[in-house]
Amino acid sequence: MLHSCYPVLATADVPVARTFWTGPMGFEIVFDTDWYVSLRRGRFELAVLDRDHPTIPAAYRGRSAGRMLVNLEVDDVDAEWDRLVVRGGLEALLPVRDEDFGQRHFVVAGPDGVLVDVITEIAPSAEFADAFTGSSAP
Repeated sequence: MLHSCYPVLATADVPVARTFWTGPMGFEIVFDTDWYVSLRRGRFELAVLDRDHPTIPAAYRGRSAGRMLVNLEVDDVDAEWDRLVVRGGLEALLPVRDEDFGQRHFVVAGPDGVLVDVITEIAPSAEFADAFTGSSAP
């Protein structure tokens, strides 16, 4: 039986990643060492791990989590836009906008090249409505 599944982001700088995820992204620390931080926001979890830690196989050490996209689905993307970008000063790499595939979202940069896509589901256009299965349509 699976009990949990969450991303662990390899980082070059654990303190910077900790500050980003616990500050503007609103996660709380569950476990904290100088090389690993376990985080939770409600029922959702993620962790950051020093990219050079010996628990990472040697051939994969030294690699950060760059080119990863973390989606955060929220109730009100416009309120998050205001909080994170307008008042919070995070750089928007993609401004807030509606997508035909059923999202209103924006993208900001996190540490180590990780992208954070902040999303509120909206009704998809007719072109994409049939792509949703069962109860997953917004």
